[in-house]
Amino acid sequence: MGVYDDIRLGLEQAIEYEQGKLPARKTTLTILPLSTFTSEEIKAIRLGTGLTQASFAKFMGVCVKTVEAWEAGRNHPDGSARRLLAIARNDPSFPVSSGIVSK
Repeated sequence: MGVYDDIRLGLEQAIEYEQGKLPARKTTLTILPLSTFTSEEIKAIRLGTGLTQASFAKFMGVCVKTVEAWEAGRNHPDGSARRLLAIARNDPSFPVSSGIVSK
């Protein structure tokens, strides 16, 4: 099916929906809350990935001092860093398999 056909189909479905002939599709998503991590857990996640603090910092998009502070318990990750840590905890190969880190 080409782009034109996709657009045509979408427009036909929109018209059918407006005429009440096509029910709306509803999707229910459950988004898990952000995990919290102790300094020991952060270090274990980094070691599990096989990365140095410098490489892990680049992977996380933060400076080395930030990773050092996380691992020392002087600071705690927020927002997207916590989500990325959870992904790396669940799949230590993620930095490489995602293409973010090349070895």
